[in-house]
Amino acid sequence: MDVAYTIAITLVTLGVLVFVHEYGHFWVARRCGVKVLRFSIGFGKPLYTWHDRHGTEFCLALVPLGGYVKMLDEREGEVAAFEQEQAFNRKPVQQRIAVVAAGPIANFLLAIVAYWFLFMAGESGYSPVIGSVKAGSVADIAGLEAGQEIVAVDGEETPTWQALSFRLLDRIGDSGPIHFSVKYPDSRMLYESEGTLQRWLSEDDAPDLLGGLGITPYALALPPVISEVVADSPAARSGLLPGDLILSADGRPMAEWMEWVAYVRERPGQVIEIDVQRGDSALELQIVPEGAADADGAIIGRVGIAVAIPALPADMLREFERGPVESLGAAVVRTGDLVGFTLESIKKMIQGLISPKNLSGPITIAKVASASAKSGLESYIGFLALLSVSLGVLNLLPIPVLDGGHLLYYIVEMLAGRPVPEKVQIVGYQLGLFLILGVMALALYNDFARL
Repeated sequence: MDVAYTIAITLVTLGVLVFVHEYGHFWVARRCGVKVLRFSIGFGKPLYTWHDRHGTEFCLALVPLGGYVKMLDEREGEVAAFEQEQAFNRKPVQQRIAVVAAGPIANFLLAIVAYWFLFMAGESGYSPVIGSVKAGSVADIAGLEAGQEIVAVDGEETPTWQALSFRLLDRIGDSGPIHFSVKYPDSRMLYESEGTLQRWLSEDDAPDLLGGLGITPYALALPPVISEVVADSPAARSGLLPGDLILSADGRPMAEWMEWVAYVRERPGQVIEIDVQRGDSALELQIVPEGAADADGAIIGRVGIAVAIPALPADMLREFERGPVESLGAAVVRTGDLVGFTLESIKKMIQGLISPKNLSGPITIAKVASASAKSGLESYIGFLALLSVSLGVLNLLPIPVLDGGHLLYYIVEMLAGRPVPEKVQIVGYQLGLFLILGVMALALYNDFARL
């Protein structure tokens, strides 16, 4: 069931992104008087086709990893004399540039619309208050302390943990100073401090941003209070109920939830004597954890209960309400920030400042798409916007085969007053195809390595 759900969400996600991208090409081509022969979502054998009144064939194809818009073009076959004015290659170079650029631009517009929707719905998050600082870490050397709130990084405000993470992403692979603005609870006075980065997290294939600074977020104590009991589980059979507080196990006090979890994991199949507080009453129960395999194949104990998560203090919650115009402006800024971040990440990867293991392929996209969809509509829309920006930026890279490669040729043609020689274009396409296939192979390898 989970596999089917993941496949379905992935197909929907890729379908939306590809449709928007190709529709951008299609819409501008029609406005420029270019005859569109085929609009295809997917490659390979057509599964379903239909035609519009202009004669364009719309197609859903077997392999859903992309799409294309096929336009009338004399370079791809003979064109009747009465249709030559509708051929793409006969159009002025400015119109050809517009048609090619329209795909990535459509992806950016999709991201803006998605973020506009999210900002109109309202944003919220918790303030980045430090729980603890690791001795000798970047944060420790900078003088950060437990209980402080990180107000800004390098002059950019960080009102929530999400905002802080986004600012830290910009610094992966960097060397040099990093500036923090912090304040203490119930105080408006800001304190400035500075740490030093040295190729920060450049070798990590799964960078831990906060751990890389030596920071643990503030969290409330998590006592072992039960919020849910799974039916027909060891916990249900032992008589545990939601609301019960586990006081001790085999006489050992259980002050924290993770203490209880660790104790149970080490005792599959063993009887555990537990003391439980239920309201004003104290109970003595027995429970036998059932054995289950963890991710590494080791057998661990499980009893089938969930913990009650306490809410953080209300004064740590940051909520942002924006009107339509302000939301649109914020959406444009967020999309622009993501474009800049994507380009900077590509640059750092080329320079060796970010591990190529961070490249992800369709398997990772499928997993994240499924997880974000399960987290709710807002989470999924945010992921769709992020992926749309990435697709738009990657397609604008000046690599033959991609839209950016075509744009490069057309810009050279516009400046030189004549097309790039056919032989040069062919060699460029071959090199571009080799590069793209190599990157795709590396991304797939990384996907399987993560599995």
